[in-house]
Amino acid sequence: MDFTPPPLEDGFAAEKLFNSGFSYTYDDLIFLPHYIDFAADDVNLSSRLSRNIPLSTPFVASPMDTVSESAMASAMAALGGIAIVHPNNTPSRQASIVRAAKSRRVPILSEPVFASPSDVIESEEDFASSPFILVTESGTSTGKFLGFVSKTNWSNLNDKGIRVSDYMEAPPSVVPWSSDLAKIEEEFEKKNGNVVALVKDEEVVDLVTKEEVERVRGYPKLVTGGSVGADGEWLVGAAIGTREQDKERLEHLVKAGVNAVVLDSSQGNSIYQLEMIKYVKKVYPELDVIGGNVVTIYQAENLINAGVDGLRVGMGSGSICTTQEVCAVGRGQGTAVYKVSSIAYKSGVPVIADGGISNSGHIVKALSLGASTVMMGSFLAGSLEAPGAYVYQNGQRVKKYRGMGSLEAMTQGSDQRYLGDTAKLKIAQGVVGAVKDKGSVLKFIPYTLQAVRQGFQDIGANSLQSAHDLLRSRVLRLEVRTGAAQVEGGIHGLESYEKKPF
Repeated sequence: MDFTPPPLEDGFAAEKLFNSGFSYTYDDLIFLPHYIDFAADDVNLSSRLSRNIPLSTPFVASPMDTVSESAMASAMAALGGIAIVHPNNTPSRQASIVRAAKSRRVPILSEPVFASPSDVIESEEDFASSPFILVTESGTSTGKFLGFVSKTNWSNLNDKGIRVSDYMEAPPSVVPWSSDLAKIEEEFEKKNGNVVALVKDEEVVDLVTKEEVERVRGYPKLVTGGSVGADGEWLVGAAIGTREQDKERLEHLVKAGVNAVVLDSSQGNSIYQLEMIKYVKKVYPELDVIGGNVVTIYQAENLINAGVDGLRVGMGSGSICTTQEVCAVGRGQGTAVYKVSSIAYKSGVPVIADGGISNSGHIVKALSLGASTVMMGSFLAGSLEAPGAYVYQNGQRVKKYRGMGSLEAMTQGSDQRYLGDTAKLKIAQGVVGAVKDKGSVLKFIPYTLQAVRQGFQDIGANSLQSAHDLLRSRVLRLEVRTGAAQVEGGIHGLESYEKKPF
């Protein structure tokens, strides 16, 4: 009898693990460490959102109405990533958000609001999330710039029924819209002022305060150049639906300069999406179109054959999404990303891992399993750049965060992404909640990026392509964690501990 022990083997190759019949989440999986011969700072995280859109940071802000509007779009672009502006608004409003984000080169928070001299500002809500209202002859961005009204000065008015022209401030000094922080600071010193106007083609884009410049200057160094297109403007994406009226929305977005469109659907393998993909590629052949959401090879192949430039992967994996519970369909996000990426890379189609990201380890897993970028909702919600106002709840400072499948969001129009905009009964596939204040994405995203680099160093990959090559060559090995292993891998056995700041 042969008592020779069998050869020892560490972990499993991805293809064996993911063909075992189980649906794995990120937390179920763990990568085994590999060989290190480079520093963490040498890890290159540059990637592609879609066939023709490169990013230096593989992070994408989700098209949710509590995540991605103008401030988030400019901040994500400044960090080397991109935001996808949500469609839960009118076509003209969505286009104006895209235009506002692209028409600046500093990641400021203001969402420009315009008024004419004869207008009356009736309430604080007229300012939206901006500290100013810009006054032009026509009351629109295309009118001649006449001055501005600050929220502070309006609040101090005794008679708030007077016209804007009676108390507006004169136009401040101006700088080109493409000015960087150094140029803006130089203008502050030259004029000894606290506000400058950004101007593009003789139209006012926004106002920047000295306080805002100092805020941005105090954060970790931004990616040099950020995500900038051939036109010299920030890269900004936008989401649309698959209905006939979305063709009009698409036209507005193209005129606003959108760089990519995401077809927003919870289940992307439909005749509606296939037809919309073909329409976009025919009418706007230079525009990258991203399809989804998908979780299977079969779904992905249909959209690839229709001509998509990118795929969005995930169904029911988001923190506020209940699709798997309500509809009994979906897939564990780890399995979904691996399966779709395995077929998409053969056609040169990048994959966006959408949902299930709550820490840097999840990002490392998503990217190493084949994704080119990760799309995040709750991870970015609650930040300074996310839409909405902070409130206090149970002693904590929070912002509202809601799923686009929640009944609250559906009343604004998001139900069409669940193919339910014509249904009399609305079935919720998401919830409304709140997320703790996280500060600015300009501060915590750089720390997250460094953590991801360290994760890549541990698995022996100095780039995304290297990670994908190691996985497909069976060098990178994985195992499934038991419930006890997951507990052991987290914080445990302590009476108390100090939470990490990010």
